Amino acid sequence: MNKLEGTEEVVTNLVRYLKETLNPVQTERRAAEKFLEGIEGYNNYSILLLTLVSQDTVDMVTRQAAAITFKNFVKRCWRIIEGEPNKICEEDRGLIKKQIVDLMLSMPEQLQNQLSDAIGFIGREDFPNKWPDLLQQMSSKFETGNFPVINGVLRTAHSLFKRYRHEFKSNELWTEIKMVLEGFAEPLMKLFVATMAHLEKHEKDVAAAKILYSSLTLIAKVFYSLNYQDLPAFFEDNMETWMTHFLALLNKHNPLLQTKTDDEAGPMELLKSQICDNVAMYAQKYDEEFQPFLPEFVKAIWGLLVTTGIQVKYDLLVCNAIGFLSSIADRQQYKQLFESGEAMKQICENIILPNMAFRDADEELFDMNPEEYIRRDIEGSDIDTRRRAACDLVRALCKFFESQVTQIFSAYVGVLLQNYAQDRTKHWRDKDTAIYLVTSLATKSKTQKHGTTEVSQLVNITDFFKTNIISDLESPSVNDTPVLKADAIKYVMAFRNVLPREVILASFPCFMNLLKAESQVVHTYAASGIEKAVLVRQNGTPVITAEDVKPCTEQLLTNLFGAFSHDGSSENEYIMKAILRVISLLKDSAVPYLPIILTALKEKLMLVAKNPSKPHFNHYLFEAMCVTIKVGCKTNPQSIGSFEEALFPPFQEILTADVQEFIPYVFQIMSMMLEIHTDCPQPYVDLFPFLLNHVLWERHGNIPPLTRLVQAFIEKGPQTIIKNDKLNPVLGVFQKLIASKSNDHYGFYIIQSLVEHMDQAALSQYIKTVYIKLFQRLTKFKTTKFVKGIVVFMNLYASKNGGPALVEIVDSIQPKLFAMVLEKLYIAEVQKVSGNLEKKICAVGMVKLLTETPALLGADYKQFWIPLLRALIDPFELLDRWFASFIIIMITYSRCCTNQLLGMQ
Repeated sequence: MNKLEGTEEVVTNLVRYLKETLNPVQTERRAAEKFLEGIEGYNNYSILLLTLVSQDTVDMVTRQAAAITFKNFVKRCWRIIEGEPNKICEEDRGLIKKQIVDLMLSMPEQLQNQLSDAIGFIGREDFPNKWPDLLQQMSSKFETGNFPVINGVLRTAHSLFKRYRHEFKSNELWTEIKMVLEGFAEPLMKLFVATMAHLEKHEKDVAAAKILYSSLTLIAKVFYSLNYQDLPAFFEDNMETWMTHFLALLNKHNPLLQTKTDDEAGPMELLKSQICDNVAMYAQKYDEEFQPFLPEFVKAIWGLLVTTGIQVKYDLLVCNAIGFLSSIADRQQYKQLFESGEAMKQICENIILPNMAFRDADEELFDMNPEEYIRRDIEGSDIDTRRRAACDLVRALCKFFESQVTQIFSAYVGVLLQNYAQDRTKHWRDKDTAIYLVTSLATKSKTQKHGTTEVSQLVNITDFFKTNIISDLESPSVNDTPVLKADAIKYVMAFRNVLPREVILASFPCFMNLLKAESQVVHTYAASGIEKAVLVRQNGTPVITAEDVKPCTEQLLTNLFGAFSHDGSSENEYIMKAILRVISLLKDSAVPYLPIILTALKEKLMLVAKNPSKPHFNHYLFEAMCVTIKVGCKTNPQSIGSFEEALFPPFQEILTADVQEFIPYVFQIMSMMLEIHTDCPQPYVDLFPFLLNHVLWERHGNIPPLTRLVQAFIEKGPQTIIKNDKLNPVLGVFQKLIASKSNDHYGFYIIQSLVEHMDQAALSQYIKTVYIKLFQRLTKFKTTKFVKGIVVFMNLYASKNGGPALVEIVDSIQPKLFAMVLEKLYIAEVQKVSGNLEKKICAVGMVKLLTETPALLGADYKQFWIPLLRALIDPFELLDRWFASFIIIMITYSRCCTNQLLGMQ
């Protein structure tokens, strides 16, 4: 591998291109990214980036760009994947690990954060086995008393250990956590105690207090990570130390640390919210050990909730505090804490209702930042909002006190709706709160995919819809009371799987009409409501059918595409997803509208290709194109030409401009269109050499659709490949893929297509080399996936060319090699093959070997005949009836043919 020397010219170019990665002009930015991608495989590249980060003489913009580039490079390339190129040599890896911790600690905070994340990415791969001294490097800094440095260490520790929160339990994970606890738990606790002492001394010093609160917050985060998998003995033995200080911090209040704005959370709020998370985890997972401390924490957190204001800056704290109450409210052993009527009343009045109310800040978010409002509020996404936390607490309380809670809140709902009825302009927020309360009370279980799946018998959701929801949906003006319209749509979305069919059908035209609403939230919710409604099935039957939608298809499509013209919705993913679902629902009924749909989708593609910024929208856009093509060509396969005529020009522009986000989608759609043809049209033939460019195959996202497209070429134009002398480059792609553990199955897809569709005379000169490459890979690094692939391939080859051809080609590599293949692959491994098609291929190939291969009855191989027959029978004993019958027929045929062979001997 070449080395990138740190000459003045190289460094100057590197600085220039790093700055260009921040250029708002897409073409300039992409050119810079492409340049850096081209040199990142050189030795010393990562070291030069770190050198630029470390130099005070370099401007901060360049240093920041270098730090971000280094972090992203490490994230992509530090993991060593067998068979894949290793872009960071061992010398560079050693230098990075030797320098990066001290370098990170000496940097300003904005650079420190990037390097800290990079250490986390390196640690995921190398810690602890390849980086055993990392913990000692980090914990030794705790003794310096330099809290900016200590915070850098803690930030790195958090980045390194937070993966323990979501990793599956394993012996390897336990071993690593045990080692971390042995080297880090005690220094962390000593630091915690020392920091608390410093806080007492410096509480009046605002600058020092902020740093110390930041330290305590990071310590609390690390505490959470180290305790998540199980309760370590060290933390159990020292629980009193931790909990005493956590409780003290929850009760501590320092007015000097209050932020001046209503939006920005201060250091106190961030620390207290993390402590609430920590004690909620202990209450849920380690309730027996935590029991002595629980009452004091309930008292402290209850008091915190009652006294904390409604400002946005307290949202995270309130959410986590309510989350703590929810975590204990639904557990039998804590039931007595909520049994008194007075306690329940206080929770409902002082905690749930205030945090379920629609605030001025929420209205401002609804109007000024609708995308963020939608992200937080739409089904399953509002985890960190007060409303979600309050709703979760209602559901938790209903587990043991459903009747009592429903009775209390029913009275409140009645009052709120009465207030709204008296003055709809002034009290519309009361109705909003009432809808949320009813939704919370009625929902007993739900999923993100299906919405509510079980409702309370104490709440009649259909009656509430008829008396309070439908009026907002049917309102003549689509722009009045937008919040209530959004609430009404969300109510139907939430209960779509439990509401009667007539309610969904009545709501559907309203959703269509509300696509015209100017409010981005309302027309987005309307689109989402349409998308979800067409997927609802009750008792296995779709609630909305193509026949239901057919009379209003034109209006529906007009409104959906028209909604893109609203401010802020030109790339609205919910609208595009609704279009996708509607086309899928209509199928043949959509055919008359396909030219208009295709034109609109093409225009949208050309617009977003200039600057792809919304991946979900882009995904649904291409999916909608796929569905449009499928629907159109199913009815009339000849129409594929019109689709190609419309889509090839923008596809060509995307490929020429190297729009990396879109290229995999382009290949996917092109492969789908080519598969519809009976031959290979000239435009595809002209494109084929480009597809074999090795640069395209370097990008992992390209490999699945490119493989499918190459397979389509092989199937539709095998003679063209031979005529244009492209068989060798195709085999080069196969060889590249087969060398990679992660991509070898795509290599098998290509070689199997060649065996299936290519003229065997043309392939014969290469097939021995193919087997040699496969056996070399098998010897070098054997994996279960590769073994299954080679077994299926060899059986396909036998199925296509006969058993004797397989034996001959294998033995041509080494005499009697096929004996080892039979013993070590066929007989030992065929039972590992999964998938009905793959099993059928193996069955046919093995029958061919057993019945059409005289060599298997000769002296060299006859001892394998019975074991091979048994290997054929055993895997299929428990398959479904149809496939079992298929195998029985094949085995019967095998026996008949065997008798014939034996008679001939």
